[in-house]
Amino acid sequence: MPVLAWIVLSGLLMSSLALVGSLTLLLPDRTFRALVLPLVALSAGSLIGGALFHLLPASIHDMEGIAPFVWTLVGFATLFVLEQFLHWHHCHRPMSEHRAPLGWFILVADGIHNFVGGLACAGAFLVDVRLGIVTWIVEAAHEVPQELGDFGILIHAGWSKRRALVFNLLSGLTYLAGGLVAWAVSRSLDVTFLMAFGAGNFLYIAAADLIPEIKQEARGVRAVVHFLSFATGVLMLLGLRLLLPESMHAGG
Repeated sequence: MPVLAWIVLSGLLMSSLALVGSLTLLLPDRTFRALVLPLVALSAGSLIGGALFHLLPASIHDMEGIAPFVWTLVGFATLFVLEQFLHWHHCHRPMSEHRAPLGWFILVADGIHNFVGGLACAGAFLVDVRLGIVTWIVEAAHEVPQELGDFGILIHAGWSKRRALVFNLLSGLTYLAGGLVAWAVSRSLDVTFLMAFGAGNFLYIAAADLIPEIKQEARGVRAVVHFLSFATGVLMLLGLRLLLPESMHAGG
């Protein structure tokens, strides 16, 4: 299947994950908290594993000197700057804890985040389809708890279920837009740097957004469950790194 087809398919599938947000309507706050924070921990581990075991090694192989590390820093700093100006971060809390209606603000911020994610994933597909698939899986693992939180915010802000689903889905389509932009640019420009850029994105989301949320609930059995979930995410990506052919991480 052509790389463009993989990029379009991955973009549509990622956008469809917005629909999982409707599950928040079926769950009481207590159950929501019990399920979501372990998923957040799993997502954090997967993002760190994806960055360190897949995207960064591939970019180091294909780029010269300190370029991979510079672009990793750029990817990290880009999300930092966006959050500084938007005053927004990922939210995975129950609806009862959303004290201020955010509505459109959350959708715009999420759309920008999805666009950047689409750029990074498409960059991985353009290097190697298998690397693109791994990158998509990691981003999807992160997207599920995020969409649960975002949908909860919209409902709490007074949006109807249908409106929240439709606009969350439209916000998710910016992931596909980012992928198509990366593909178009690749016609005339080497986009290998997007792998390192994506690694920086992954590290920032895990370290600045997800792990702090996990630490707020770091007591007793919950702390153990969250750490094991985090470790599972890291080990899954390490396992993929050891099982998949070395050529996948060497740009070819």
